[in-house]
Amino acid sequence: MNYVRLGDSGLKVSRACLGTMNFGTVGGVGGCDEAEATRVIDAFLDAGNNFVDTADLYHGGESEEILGRALRGRRDSVVVATKGSRPQGPGPNDQGLSRAHLTRALEASLRRLGTGYIDLYQCHIWDAETPIEETMATLDGFVRSGKVRYLGCSNFTAPQIVQAQWAAERVGGTRFVSLQPQYSLVARLIEVEILQVCRDHGLGAVTYAPLGGGVLSGRYRRDTAPGPDSRMGRMMSLATPAARRWARDMLSERSLGIADEVAKVAAELGTTSTAVAIAWVAARPGVTSVVIGPRNLEQYGQNAAGFALELPSEVVARLEEVSRPGDRPITGASW
Repeated sequence: MNYVRLGDSGLKVSRACLGTMNFGTVGGVGGCDEAEATRVIDAFLDAGNNFVDTADLYHGGESEEILGRALRGRRDSVVVATKGSRPQGPGPNDQGLSRAHLTRALEASLRRLGTGYIDLYQCHIWDAETPIEETMATLDGFVRSGKVRYLGCSNFTAPQIVQAQWAAERVGGTRFVSLQPQYSLVARLIEVEILQVCRDHGLGAVTYAPLGGGVLSGRYRRDTAPGPDSRMGRMMSLATPAARRWARDMLSERSLGIADEVAKVAAELGTTSTAVAIAWVAARPGVTSVVIGPRNLEQYGQNAAGFALELPSEVVARLEEVSRPGDRPITGASW
């Protein structure tokens, strides 16, 4: 197993990170039950991987609960990452990166996970209403208390990363060691400046959505509307206007054309589109780990194959040419 350092920290994580967004049934759509989730977790860890990512948002916290139960007896050998800041209730302090909300969110995540500490605690999205100094001082308090080992962020822009790292220095606190950005053949925006900022400021890039929400796996067709239980179907019917725009971008002719080329490559190599898409991301300069989000054991096997696949240089060139960002690069949804 190939383990790598997470940013400028001494923490070593697997190149594959198991995302748990699909673990749970609260909300009624899009997830798997606990038995299937546990089978996926077992297979992932039995393969030698050690990095699992969740969030308090996923299925109303059920994903954290499932993960906590699955890790009983082996918690200390697993790097557990979770995220806070997304809405947890209707009140004015039930979301965001304030000291009030983050403190409650951390304690709730610890209870659901059934653990005394979280290896990597991440800010899920930027909060423009809370001074970043307050956020970084609060997070540093979590580290000093022993309830959190390392800090990270998700969906931050390049300027926001810089602001956070500078704020940590001003308050004498702990800096971020990781960023979770979206990255795939259909969403390459982070190549513009975010990957360089991560390198400059000591953050490992733990990228998510390597399949572009399922587009690169070949799940969606030009002449067929997304099913209501699919990620794109849910994004277009239930989520925010920004998420609906993201879904439409993902299902654009450009994105579907990239998916066609991925399928051609997969056929030539005797593998799956899923494996090709993940292999491309995993081999990109600046990528520390890749978050995969299988819903069942079969999908996990297809995802895992991508980390064992080495794409020939001429194939990489083809994929990069067809996926070269256009005038309107996809910016991503905050999952």
